[in-house]
Amino acid sequence: MDVTYENTRREITTDKGVLRYHEAGDGPPLLLLHGSGIGVNGWRNFRANLGFYADHFHCYVLEFPGFGVSDPVPGHPVLTAVDSVVRFMDALGLDSAAMIGNSMGGVVAVNVAMQHPQRVEKIIAIGGVGHSLLAVNPSEGTRLLSEFADAPSREGLQRWLRCMIYDPRMITDDLVEERWNAATEPAAQASLKAMYGSEALALQQQFMENSPTPPYWSMLHKVKSPVLMTWGADDRQCPTDMALIPLRQIPNAELHVFPKCGHWVMYEAKEAFERVTLEFLHR
Repeated sequence: MDVTYENTRREITTDKGVLRYHEAGDGPPLLLLHGSGIGVNGWRNFRANLGFYADHFHCYVLEFPGFGVSDPVPGHPVLTAVDSVVRFMDALGLDSAAMIGNSMGGVVAVNVAMQHPQRVEKIIAIGGVGHSLLAVNPSEGTRLLSEFADAPSREGLQRWLRCMIYDPRMITDDLVEERWNAATEPAAQASLKAMYGSEALALQQQFMENSPTPPYWSMLHKVKSPVLMTWGADDRQCPTDMALIPLRQIPNAELHVFPKCGHWVMYEAKEAFERVTLEFLHR
């Protein structure tokens, strides 16, 4: 199947602007939701996996607002991403779908499932979901993201990339160049600063301390969809102990940990990840 960037890219107009996405395959709908980070978007997260899933599903790789591809909207990137998933499904006439969410994308998927349970068939989360009980908080990866958001540099990007991946040989010059070029886009810079800048992290901490609303991870018992959490054993962005709360709270959750693997499981453990997730989706 031809899953090049040009052949799969699409866009659709909603009441809050244009959402851009990549589409491939036929079968039951599957939404692929990207994470946050330096120079991130949906295509970069899932381009290596799209062809595999397109052999089994009608795949949609949604580009969240505020990451330099879809039209930006006001608000925190996680909250606007949750809204964008519902807008996207409404615009395409998708009543429900299975979802694969990388890191922040997994958080988005479980929030959609809590707020709109009828829209979510199954969830595969790649790290991200939950709250760390044992590891240092913020994590090493988050601290590196904050340093980069405050003062972008190639060296800072390379330090963060080394934190994302267990095997440093996978960090190629092309990967560094692509991420650097994307990270210097104004919209991408603004989104990263809104999520990970030191000022933003301090405000988020202050908000959580004073907010009457409990954090999303304390309400994961509301997720009724089956959830497969996938994790790299050597994830330094989202340590594996984060999975303990959702594993207990979500009524139908399971966990698969990949050895010698960092945060980007779908990239670093590609074949094993695809095999495990396909079995889950076909149950």
